[in-house]
Amino acid sequence: MDYMNICLGFFFICFLVRGVFISVRRSKRVAPGPFPLPIIGNLHLLGHKPHISLAQLAKKHGPIMNLKLGQINTVVISSSVLAKQVLQKQDLAFSNRFVPDALRACNHSGLSVVWLPVNNSQWRTLRKVMNSHIFSGNKLDANEHLRIKKIQDLIDYCHNCSKVGEAVDMGRASFRTSLNLISNTIFSKDLTDPFSDSAKEFKELVWNIMVEVGKPNLVDYFPLLKRIDPQGIRRRLTEYFSKVLHLISGLIDERIKERNMGN
Repeated sequence: MDYMNICLGFFFICFLVRGVFISVRRSKRVAPGPFPLPIIGNLHLLGHKPHISLAQLAKKHGPIMNLKLGQINTVVISSSVLAKQVLQKQDLAFSNRFVPDALRACNHSGLSVVWLPVNNSQWRTLRKVMNSHIFSGNKLDANEHLRIKKIQDLIDYCHNCSKVGEAVDMGRASFRTSLNLISNTIFSKDLTDPFSDSAKEFKELVWNIMVEVGKPNLVDYFPLLKRIDPQGIRRRLTEYFSKVLHLISGLIDERIKERNMGN
């Protein structure tokens, strides 16, 4: 038993020494930053208010610093001059985004213009469709009345809440307005109609998706846990995305029938 304990202790020390050696070696090739702890790296330095913690760390380590978040190296830029270099002069090199594991559910990251690699053929096709049919000047002008109507609906809702003395949940109210504006632009109908069961379900699904995507996910910091999905975030999002896709497929079929009927 003592022999086993000695062996385990020896291997654990070797593991720590190897980790420290690798960190020191890599630190010569990356931006300056706080020394990372084994396994968790610099996660413990973020605290409950990461923006304040990052500002304090930048004062100590400079406007460009490297943080080890779990197993992920992260470069933090807190200087407007350096940010301009990254976002304007080197924009193509830094244009691709880190894809959170949660958004890999139902291959969402491989089908969304937001997460596809820039200049990918599928990305170019989707962007062309969006620019031609949604964000072109003519389309935006044609849908101006929808934006005015939905903003007026939001104002009326706030007035009605004021009359009866109810607090306004601006987060949910803004969410409902944005969702209805998008759905009217694409499907010509509200998706958050309080009197529609399918609209209520869709609104709840989208809200649940936003909640799950906004949660800190261990897999994003420790990719080795990807197959395990310890928090079940990807599993729940797979269920939510599947339901949303089913509802949207129904809306598309409905629009096709209306078009065939000449409506």
